[in-house]
Amino acid sequence: MSALEIAVTSPAGARVARTGGADRVELCVALELGGVTPSQALVEATVAAGLPVHVLVRCRPGDFRYDADEIALMAAEVRTVLAAGAAGVVVGALTDRGTLHTEAIRRWTDAAGTASGGAAEVTLHRAIDRSADPVAAAVLAAELGLTRILTSGGAPTAGAGTGTIARMRTAAPGIQLMAGGGVRTADIPALVAAGAAAVHLSAKRPVARREAGPAVPMGSADADTHFVTDPGAVAAARTALDTAS
Repeated sequence: MSALEIAVTSPAGARVARTGGADRVELCVALELGGVTPSQALVEATVAAGLPVHVLVRCRPGDFRYDADEIALMAAEVRTVLAAGAAGVVVGALTDRGTLHTEAIRRWTDAAGTASGGAAEVTLHRAIDRSADPVAAAVLAAELGLTRILTSGGAPTAGAGTGTIARMRTAAPGIQLMAGGGVRTADIPALVAAGAAAVHLSAKRPVARREAGPAVPMGSADADTHFVTDPGAVAAARTALDTAS
């Protein structure tokens, strides 16, 4: 049966995901920026919600071309989040040629293995969807010994990328594929049929600003809202996945 992973930003979101039937959560902050690494305290509190927690390790928004300082920082973050109780980490990096940055990824997987005694799972995130050849990158990810790949098949949404996901499945049978990126409940049967062993979605809804006072911008990406996990969206995804599997 295919697994359901929900991207959350809080312990409350993890509790909603658990109640709705999710198998695990991916934890990050700044979901509206694509997600960055959460704090140690947030990881600990989310782990206490009861589901396996896989933590996004991404030190900044933007591209996936990292310098030596950033790679070292993220190796330290891998160790920190696993020490806080995470079951796995979610990482990814590209070279300027659009291929997987194998040196960085090996450094992070080594850090995960050392920090967890080999127990931590390592997921390659959607950096693969910005790679020059997602199918070739999937083969390389399998050779690197990663646990799974989170992918939209190189398309803006996973629903539009089912053909590439199917090709990735054929080319790299030794690694789990998890479809994610703009997933709608209606897309789930086709994603499972394409070979996705799991489906990932944020199942989010916006919460508008609630305090009085002027709407003074707080940053270039400030839309005066934040996102929370929607119980109905989680439950609908679980039902669709159970029916399709």
